[in-house]
Amino acid sequence: MDAYDGGSGAPQGRSRADEPQTPRAEGALPGGALPGPRSELPSPQPGRQADPVDAVPADAEPGSPVPGSPVPGSPVPGSPGADTQAAGVPEAGSQEARVPGAGEPGGVADEAGDPEPVAAEAGEPEAGAPGPRTGVAALSPRYQVCAALALAVVAVAVCLQVGMVFLHVAPSNTVTKAHGKAIDDWIYPEFEQNWKLFAPNPLQQNISVQVRAQVRTADGGSSATGWYDLSAQDGRAIDGNLVPSHTQQNELRRAWDFFTATHDNDNRPVGLRGALAETYLRRIVVLRLERGGVTAGGGVVERVQVRSRTSNVTPPKWSTEKVSTDPVYRELSWWSVPDGAAEGGTR
Repeated sequence: MDAYDGGSGAPQGRSRADEPQTPRAEGALPGGALPGPRSELPSPQPGRQADPVDAVPADAEPGSPVPGSPVPGSPVPGSPGADTQAAGVPEAGSQEARVPGAGEPGGVADEAGDPEPVAAEAGEPEAGAPGPRTGVAALSPRYQVCAALALAVVAVAVCLQVGMVFLHVAPSNTVTKAHGKAIDDWIYPEFEQNWKLFAPNPLQQNISVQVRAQVRTADGGSSATGWYDLSAQDGRAIDGNLVPSHTQQNELRRAWDFFTATHDNDNRPVGLRGALAETYLRRIVVLRLERGGVTAGGGVVERVQVRSRTSNVTPPKWSTEKVSTDPVYRELSWWSVPDGAAEGGTR
């Protein structure tokens, strides 16, 4: 529709038919914009029809744009480009519009409506992330080195102990012949091994180790105690105990066996191990006396005397064997107790 200025006969504007039409590429939008993803259009209001061009107001100035007419270069309402701009899609030619798949080779454009990745909630570890460190790994490097050294020392000590015990019980070989003294020094007296349980004639005697002491009291006097049956004390501790300790079962018994094996019938030491056996047995009995309260009240053990009481086991009724059941005592001489003997003194 052309507009005139009150009958002058000269047209004041050009119609749409007179405007040059630029050929559009297939699928292109006005202004050269590429079509974007088509979003859902809002449903039209009921009872209203969109007019292509509204009526021109009577007081409109010549050359002013007609209300409702499209601005040159802007997308026509209802076209794909208008829908794209309404949805917030950037125009063609901008950096944001250059996404893979929109004209670039090898790219795939994201389709509208794809769900965005959900951010991980605060406090939750991401998938594949390492968990918190535990154990030795949680320590600082300095403490990790200390822990590694401690484990190495323990491993070496265990391997050395197992190796020494194996060489001690093994038959005579090249290693035991060359290093027999070092092996004996390691094993005796605490780790000595004994195989009497598997002997063809096991021990058939009851042996009790007893001790008495001479104690110096706090006022300077001296008194002798009676005989303490240390083996009977161990027997009462073992009786009814499902898991008795090794010291209750074997410490005193093995110490006495070690002493008799290194001394003759006159209680004289045989070889260099005799002095070691005396020191070991003396340290055990002094410890037992102090734990039993002999030194209560500030007393000090000056001397100790050890003896054994040996009696044969009564044979069963069906046996014809005749043995004496009278006890036999083996009494040792008095031993002086040096200072610190209970704490491991050797003199």
